[in-house]
Amino acid sequence: MARKPKIERFNEKILSRFQIYNSLFLTLPFKNIKRTSLLLPLFADHCQQQFELKKNPNEIVKLFFELFTPNLSIADQQNLLFNFIQYIERQVVLFDAIEDAGFSYVNNMHGRGTLRNIKEEAQKKRLSNSLTNYIKRFKVRIVLTAHPTQFYPDNVLVIINELSNAIALDDLDRIQKLLIQLGKTPFYKKEKPTPFDEAVSLIWFLENVFYHSASTIYNYIADHIVDSEEFDNSIFDFGFWPGGDRDGNPFVTPEITLKTANRLHFSILRNYYRDLRRLKRKLTFPGVEERLESLENNVFNALFNPERNNEFSLNYVQSEMKEISNTIKKEHNGLYLEDVKDMIHKINLFGFHFASLDIRQDSRIHRSVFNEIVSHPDIKKYVNQLPLNYRDLSEEERCAILPNLIGDLPPTVFLDKITHQTLESIRTMQIIQKKNGERGCNRYIISNCQTLENILELFAMFRISAWEKPNVDFIPLFETIPDLEIAAEVMDGLFSNPIYKKHLERRGMKQTVMLGFSDGTKDGGYFMANWSIYKAKEKLSDLASQYEIRIAFFDGRGGPPARGGGNTHEFYASMGDTIQNDDIQLTIQGQTISSNFGTLDSSQFNLEQLLSSGIESQVFSPGKNNLSDGDRSTLDEIANISYQAYQNFKSNPMFIPYLERMSTLPYYAKTNIGSRPSKRGKSSELKFEDLRAIPFVGSWSQLKQNVPGFFGVGTALNEFQSRGKLEDVKSLFHNSRFFRTLIFNSMMSLTKSFFQLTAYMKEDKEFGLFWELIYKEYLLTNKLLLEVSEFKSLMENEPAGKESIKAREEIVQPLLTIQQFALIEMQKLKKTVDPDPKQLEIMENMITRSLFGNINASRNSA
Repeated sequence: MARKPKIERFNEKILSRFQIYNSLFLTLPFKNIKRTSLLLPLFADHCQQQFELKKNPNEIVKLFFELFTPNLSIADQQNLLFNFIQYIERQVVLFDAIEDAGFSYVNNMHGRGTLRNIKEEAQKKRLSNSLTNYIKRFKVRIVLTAHPTQFYPDNVLVIINELSNAIALDDLDRIQKLLIQLGKTPFYKKEKPTPFDEAVSLIWFLENVFYHSASTIYNYIADHIVDSEEFDNSIFDFGFWPGGDRDGNPFVTPEITLKTANRLHFSILRNYYRDLRRLKRKLTFPGVEERLESLENNVFNALFNPERNNEFSLNYVQSEMKEISNTIKKEHNGLYLEDVKDMIHKINLFGFHFASLDIRQDSRIHRSVFNEIVSHPDIKKYVNQLPLNYRDLSEEERCAILPNLIGDLPPTVFLDKITHQTLESIRTMQIIQKKNGERGCNRYIISNCQTLENILELFAMFRISAWEKPNVDFIPLFETIPDLEIAAEVMDGLFSNPIYKKHLERRGMKQTVMLGFSDGTKDGGYFMANWSIYKAKEKLSDLASQYEIRIAFFDGRGGPPARGGGNTHEFYASMGDTIQNDDIQLTIQGQTISSNFGTLDSSQFNLEQLLSSGIESQVFSPGKNNLSDGDRSTLDEIANISYQAYQNFKSNPMFIPYLERMSTLPYYAKTNIGSRPSKRGKSSELKFEDLRAIPFVGSWSQLKQNVPGFFGVGTALNEFQSRGKLEDVKSLFHNSRFFRTLIFNSMMSLTKSFFQLTAYMKEDKEFGLFWELIYKEYLLTNKLLLEVSEFKSLMENEPAGKESIKAREEIVQPLLTIQQFALIEMQKLKKTVDPDPKQLEIMENMITRSLFGNINASRNSA
C-alpha cells in the first residue's frame, strides 16, 4: 500500500487529534472554565473576522465585550482575558504533545536523510567503502545552551513528555489527568533561575533523550555500516554551556562551573548504574554475573561513597565491559551481547563527563583582566619573560611576547573580582579534567574575537596558570560582518606562530573556529550574515589546508532563520567541497532543544539528518554544491545591496524607539526565563550594541513582523529586477542549494508574519512611516521570493510544515490580539497625567504573560 503524502499524515495524526483532545479542556481546574471554554472559540472567530475587516486589536477586544458579554465589569473583562491566556497556553502545550506523539508517523523514520536510507543509497551507488571511511572520521557536535528562548518551566516539559506518551497510546484517562495537572501547574517563574538551575534543566535532556537516541544511532552504525571492532569514532560529541558560559552573565562563577561539572559526572554515572542493574537481570551466568556485580558496586560507590573508590576510572569501566563482552562471545554463545555492546557504546559516547562543559568569555573582559595582570606590582615573581614596559609596546610586539609567557600566577593575588574569577576558571578546568576526563572541560571560546591578540592573551593566561601545555582548544568566535571579513587574516597570524603550532600538534592538528549567526544577522542583516559566514568558512578552509591543519566550524545558531536556524540539515547539505566538512558543530538552544530533540523519535531523526547532511555533500555528491563564478557574483551583489538596505534601516532614528515603545522588548527581562541579563551594559539608555540577539529577534517575532529574517532581501531582488537581471537570480535559485536554503528559510519568516495585527501603527504620528517602511519591504520580499522560486505560495515545498505553522498561528491569534490590546492600553495610560498604578500593573502583567504562549507556539521564534 502506498504511503500517504506527508501533508495527509499530518492532517490525520495531528490536526484531527487536536480537535478531539481540545474538547477535554473543559476539565481544566480553572475558575469559570465553562465560561472561558465557551467564549474563547467565539473570541478566536471574532478576532479573525475583525482583522479581515481591518480593525485594530483595541477595537476588536472592546467590540467583543460589547457583543458577547455586555454586563461584565472592567475587572471581570480583564480576568476573562487572563483566563483566555491561561487556556491558550495549555492549548499550545497540547498541540506540542500531539506533534511529538505523531512525529514518527508524520516523518518517515526510514526515509531521506536517515541512516538506513544512506546505507541503501551508498550500496546502490557503490560507495559503501567511501561511506565507511567518512563515518570513521566524521563527527557531529551538539552544544546545549541555556540561552533563554524556552518559556516552559521544567515541570511543564515533563508533563508534555508524559502527555505525548499518553496521546501515542490514546490513553484518555491518563490524558485527562495530565491536562488537569497542566491546569494546576504555573507556566511562569517568580524568580530568575540560577545558572545551575539552567544546567539541571538541560541535563534532563541528556539523561532522558540523548543518552538513548545517540546510542541507538551508534549501535546501528556499528552493526550495519562500520565493523564495530574497527569503529573508534564516537560520532557524536555533546557540549554544554550552562555553568560555563560567562559571556555577559555575572552569575556564572568558577564554583558554579565546578558544581555543574560534578552534576554532569553524577548524572552519567547514575545512567550507567541503571543500565548495569538492568543488565544484571539478564547476565546471570558464571564468569559474568560476579564481574558485573562488582562493577555495579563500584559505580554505586562512585555515586554515593566516592571516598571509598580511589581506583575507580573510565579505563577500569571500559576494560571490565570489554572482558564481559569477550566472555559472553566465547562461553555463552553471544547471549545478550547486543545489550552489552549498547552499554560499551554509551561509555564511548559519554565517558565520565556526559557532555563537555565549554567555557566562554568576551575578549574585552580578557583584555581588562590581562591589563590587571601586567599591572600587578609583583608580577615578575610569578610570570617569566614579561617585560616591564609591556603595555607600551605595539600590538605586533605584544603578540610576539604573549606565546612565550609561562609561570604560576595565583588568582588570590588579585582583589579585582573578574580577574580573580577568570584565572580561577582556568584552574577549575584542570580540576574538572582530573575527575571527568579531558573531554569534561577542554574548550574555551573567545567571543567578540577581533584580533590575533585576543586569542594570544587567553593562550598566555593558561600558560601562566601553571599549565604550560594545556589540554584545551582555544576557539575564537567571529560575530560581526567586519570580524568575519578578517577572520582568515587573524587565523593566519595564529597558525604561523611556532609555539601555537606546537600546541596544535598536541591537539591533533585540529583547530575549531566559531561563527556567530545571531549577532551576525543582528549586525549585517539576514542575507549578508549567511553569505559572509559561508565565505569566511571557504577562506579559513583554504588557509588551514595550506598549514595542513584540519579545521572545524562551530556555528552559533538559534531557533529561527534570523538566528541561523530554520532547516539546519539543508544548510549543511548545501556546503560545497571548498569548505572543510568533517565536523558539524552547532549550538542548540531553548525551544529548539525541546521541539527538535525533545523525544526519542525526534531526537534520533534530527541527529540522523545532521549526520546525513555531511555524508550527502562529501560522499554522495562532492563538488556538486560548488558555486560558479557567475553565481558567486550574484550572491555578492544580493548580499551587498541587502546589507546597505539593512544598515539604512538600523540607522533610522525610529529604530530603537520603535522597539522600546511599540514592541514587547522591555518586558523580556520580566519573564524570568534565564539567568543572564536581557541586555549588555548598565546604561539606562538602550543602545543597539547592547541589545542581545534573543530579545531583539524575539521582539520582532511577537510583533509578527520577523524583520531580521527577511529585511533587505526584497530590496536586493527588486534592484535586480529593475536592471532586468532577475533571471540571474532565478538561475542562482536553480543552481545553488545554498541559495535555495536561504530563500526557503526566509519564506518561513514571512509565513510567520501577520502585519494586520499591527496595521494600526501606520496611523501613529511618530512611528507610522517606520511601520510602513517595514511593511513595504515585507510585501516586496514576499512578491519577489515567489517570482524567483516560481512558487504560487510561500513554503509550497513544505506543505506539512506550513500547515503546522498555520495551526499554531490560529491557536495564538487571540493571544496576540490580547497582547497588542494591552500594549495600546499601556500607551494610553502612560500618556495620562496621573495614570492608575493598579491598571499599569495589570496591563504589564497581561503583556508579560502573553509572551509565553506566543513564543512557545512558534517553536523557533527566538
